[in-house]
Amino acid sequence: MYNNKKTRFLTCVSLLTLCIGAAHAAVSPQQAAALKDKLTPLGAERAGNADGSIPAWNGGFTQVPAGYQPGQRNVDPFAADKPLFTITAANLEQYKDKLAEGVIQLFKENPDTFHIDVYPTRRTAAAPQWIYDNTLKNATNATLENDGLTVKGAYGGVPFPIPQSGLEVHWNHMTLWRGESTHTKYKVWTTTADGKQVLATAAEDEGQYPYYYKEGSAETTPNPNYMLAIQATYAPAFRAGEALMVHNVLDHVKGRTLWQYLAGQRRVRRAPSINFDTPNVVASGVNFVDETFGGGGSPERYDWKLLGKREMIIPYNNNKLLAHGDQEVMGQRHAKPEMMRWELHRVWEVEATLKPGKRHAVPKRKYYYDEDNWGTAILDGWDAEGTLWRTSLTTPFAAPDIPATVNYCTGFFHDHRTKAWVYNCALGDAGKDQYAMAERRRESYFSPESLTNQSAR
Repeated sequence: MYNNKKTRFLTCVSLLTLCIGAAHAAVSPQQAAALKDKLTPLGAERAGNADGSIPAWNGGFTQVPAGYQPGQRNVDPFAADKPLFTITAANLEQYKDKLAEGVIQLFKENPDTFHIDVYPTRRTAAAPQWIYDNTLKNATNATLENDGLTVKGAYGGVPFPIPQSGLEVHWNHMTLWRGESTHTKYKVWTTTADGKQVLATAAEDEGQYPYYYKEGSAETTPNPNYMLAIQATYAPAFRAGEALMVHNVLDHVKGRTLWQYLAGQRRVRRAPSINFDTPNVVASGVNFVDETFGGGGSPERYDWKLLGKREMIIPYNNNKLLAHGDQEVMGQRHAKPEMMRWELHRVWEVEATLKPGKRHAVPKRKYYYDEDNWGTAILDGWDAEGTLWRTSLTTPFAAPDIPATVNYCTGFFHDHRTKAWVYNCALGDAGKDQYAMAERRRESYFSPESLTNQSAR
């Protein structure tokens, strides 16, 4: 009897293990073969939609436009496009099924000033062939371990191009392709409910992405950092000389590391508390740290549910936005609608809900990730009473010289309670340093000792 019970117990454990493993396992070679025909090399549906309003993917946008200068993203390759239609508060009901709840809320809050110009859909997302090759390998090799906090067996491409869970989609966002090494000069503006614009941060950012070193592989470079970055602040005056450094990791059991340099202390300190719902000092505390760039940091406090895929009107190909000075773009309660380009795309919809026993100021979130480049398009957040509270919009731009559709920089955040909002990583004033490819630096450049020396100068 004991042996039979033990056998049944072990069988149940084995089945449970298989079920858990399946949720985080790589796909079969037969499934991965879809990346060669039915799906794009990065995992999106290659075909257009039924009525043709979303076209088929034809290789993305890799033609560098005339007049392009390295680092400058303000040449709009689609300037000749005209809006197909405009959504206003008056005709909002007709389009609600294609809009995120946070966008609908912006119409409710600003019925006389907010509108959306919807342009033809341009599926610009692309990457070098070696990233496509790595993505195909990742499909059959990459796995999630430690309750989804650790990525194993992935390198140099989308980790989970055929995702089986919400957390796999989120990891695709965190590790998205945006170049190997970058230099960016940007500003972060906050605007109060009465329209007062305040420069929260002006900084230069050096970014590097070891996960995407071309010569590496999952075998020779296991678990590389997927991002190293230093942000050096030069304005406003009272913050000049501050610096932040981050090492983003594929293993959140070990945890990412952050360091902070404060000019008054003249030394570098580790800053483990800059995470989760810590108010983001870069935006004067208006948003939270884990809301920046479409959502980052450890996913450990949430349960992630994959709701599926849907068609949605989202900001896209916003090179036009970068052709105007920051203050030209900003209205009183939101970006000026004529500066924005919106398109219809397919997105992955993921709901994140707070785990039992965990704490976060935002207990429920919905993420909408563009299927073509995996970047978060829109992020909505609800408070403990179930009221929509926060909305982040990212404004990706086409960068055919990389090639990529960069979805990890410029965007907007709206607090629906206070009506304060943020123009994040604004590039309109940056000139030739809007988003430049840089020569790869030694990784020692991103060390605490190096940060001390750089900041002291």
